[in-house]
Amino acid sequence: MSEDEILETHLQELRRGTVVLACLRLLVTPGYGYGLLEELDGRGFATDANTLYPLLRRLEKQGFLTSEWNTDEARPRKFYRTSAAGIRLADSLTRDWLALTRAIADLTDPET
Repeated sequence: MSEDEILETHLQELRRGTVVLACLRLLVTPGYGYGLLEELDGRGFATDANTLYPLLRRLEKQGFLTSEWNTDEARPRKFYRTSAAGIRLADSLTRDWLALTRAIADLTDPET
């Protein structure tokens, strides 16, 4: 494995959990899979459909997202929204993320 491949593997591991939090935050406003993929990518959370769709189904099964079909357009789309439980989870994950960010900053600050 090349150094670049090893780095990419570690970056994927680091990003994996952040995509969960980003989805919960973004889906406070209802969205559908493909639109969410584009929004995630535009905000720096590059992921692919093979990762996102199973994640959405898992979060829905766990009660952190709700969904409904929109059949008003030519192509039916399943819209997801963060549930009350999902908002509580996102708040907890955000608090932990901020604490981790401070801890990493402390590790990388040459003054400490």
